[in-house]
Amino acid sequence: MSDLITVVVPVYNVESYLERCVTSIRNQSHTNLEILLVNDGSTDNSGTICQEYAQKDNRIVYIEKENGGLSDTRNYGIGQAQGEYLTFVDSDDFLDKMHLNVLYTALVSNN
Repeated sequence: MSDLITVVVPVYNVESYLERCVTSIRNQSHTNLEILLVNDGSTDNSGTICQEYAQKDNRIVYIEKENGGLSDTRNYGIGQAQGEYLTFVDSDDFLDKMHLNVLYTALVSNN
């Protein structure tokens, strides 16, 4: 089995982008993932959307924190991460299906 990769997704008022982002992470060809959705005090429906995904997929962990900004949210996610490797995805972005597999393969093959 491949190593666990933690994907930290800082979330703040991105309800219109969140579904595409999370779906693209869930659909990665590298499936040994921990997906941390870190809600940085959103005032829209982002938190509800995150909670729904966490109920559907046991790889997803939903975390709420007080608003502290992007760097604070990423750092909080680092502190919660369990994976051997760590990456960040902005909540208004999405990944190609092979994205994490390509990165993981390059890491392993180049030590």
